[in-house]
Amino acid sequence: MNKIVTREEWTEARKKLLEEEKAFTMQRDKLSIKRRSLPWVNVDKEYHFHSEKGIKSFSDLFEGKSQLIIYHFMYGPDWGNEGCKSCSFWADNFNNIILHIRQRDVNMLCVSSAPLSKFLPFKKKMGWVFEWVSSQDTTFNKDFQVTTFPDFGSEYNYEPRMTNNNQEWPGISVFYKDDEGNIYHTYSTYARGLEDLNLVYRFLDIVPRGRDEDDLAYGMEWVKHHYKY
Repeated sequence: MNKIVTREEWTEARKKLLEEEKAFTMQRDKLSIKRRSLPWVNVDKEYHFHSEKGIKSFSDLFEGKSQLIIYHFMYGPDWGNEGCKSCSFWADNFNNIILHIRQRDVNMLCVSSAPLSKFLPFKKKMGWVFEWVSSQDTTFNKDFQVTTFPDFGSEYNYEPRMTNNNQEWPGISVFYKDDEGNIYHTYSTYARGLEDLNLVYRFLDIVPRGRDEDDLAYGMEWVKHHYKY
């Protein structure tokens, strides 16, 4: 249990921590500027995606916006009737904010390697409204490091990742389309780089017991599909 003090002592301690919080906020602003200043890579490969409205090109995914955020949702072609519970945890966070994101010239959607027939019933069960498309029959997932294969060329989070079979991984990738229709890859993040984009963690990090995961087999063991709580 934490030390019990007077209100005056607590306020003094809180002000000291506030100085560190402000410094962290300014450092985060600087990091965000560096992130947006990264060089870009021209995406010259022709990808196509299966959507509820038919086949879409990569350009179609922007839906008239110049910027695109893709959440790489873990759902493999050979999976059952449920998607990854961790990715579902993230999807619950961003499902209702995409409407706001679109007001800033940004579209956001999910991409998985499984066919539509696999994940659309699951999407309906979860009550999600975001667009979710399939990258089946393309190298999109491999090219952006979210499906690794049992060969030397597989990478995840910018490091070699050897697997005994095809493995799905979570991630977020960002793209920009210029006035001429050229598409550029501007940013991707994986693994713990995704944490800042999960509002649940931000709230849990401010309560006395934090995420309360130390005694679990792994950090996200407690997470379930929301209809199972």
